[in-house]
Parts: sequence; C-alpha cells; structure tokens
Amino acid sequence: MSPHEFQRLIAGVTGQLAGRALDGELAAWLNATWPADGETFRALADACRTGVAEGWLCNREGGGIRYGRIFKALPDTHGFSVDVVEMKDIAGPHHVHPHGEIDLIMPLTEGATFDGHPAGWCVYGPGSAHRPTVANGQALVLYLLPQGAIEFTTSPASA
Repeated sequence: MSPHEFQRLIAGVTGQLAGRALDGELAAWLNATWPADGETFRALADACRTGVAEGWLCNREGGGIRYGRIFKALPDTHGFSVDVVEMKDIAGPHHVHPHGEIDLIMPLTEGATFDGHPAGWCVYGPGSAHRPTVANGQALVLYLLPQGAIEFTTSPASA
C-alpha cells in the first residue's frame, strides 16, 4: 500500500459520498453499505495500519495524539480532505465542522469507541462541534471533511 494506492481506495468511497447530505441517514447508509465486518472496512483499516507503520499516516504528534492530513480536498477525492488520527483514551481539541464530518472508526483495542461509537461509521452534520474522544482503548479514526473545512476552537472543559 502506498499513498497513491490509498488515495485510489479512498476515492472509491468519496465518489459515492459527493453531493450527499451529511446526516443520520448517510451514517446508516455507510454502516449498511460498508459495515465494520465487511471487505471495504477491512481494506481501509489495513491501509491505515500500514500507513501508520510506514510513517506516511499519522506522521505528526501533539498532546498524546498522532495525526496527519494525507490529502487536501482534491478533485481526486471528490472534494473531501482525508485525515487519520491515532488516539488512546483521550479527548482531542474542540472543533467545529462547517460542512460536516464523516468518520471511519477503526478500533486497535477491542471495544475501543470514538465519541461513544464502536467500529464503523459516524457522521456529523454541518455546523456540528465536538471534542473527539476515544475511550476504552486505542483507535484509528479516518476523517473525511468536505472542502477540508474544520475550525479549531477554545471551549470549556464540558464541551
């Protein structure tokens, strides 16, 4: 797996997401179409684990979180940027999703969750905000951001 092959794999997903509303209906569709026990999920998870091991994913670290944007929003990724983070029992920085966010949750520890979600997909709609939190172990999370839009904020600890 190379970054170019990873981009082709991601494009197979983003090509089916372009122009769709980022909402609960999309989350249900993603989990039905590419479930956590399915071939596409396994291919994406394997590619992410390989990229981390080879150093071309999650090649930065700060505050106990490994992260990195592998692709800016490109025509080849149908206008989505692609980030991957590795987190273990930690809450990340509060941020807003101006156009929404699509997350693929890949536990590295059995039972690890992201914002309370197990392995699979979750979708945040436009204007949503959170402190991304991995609990019960370690996970990789792939973020797809329409137009690469994300706004980091300062937020009270209760956010």
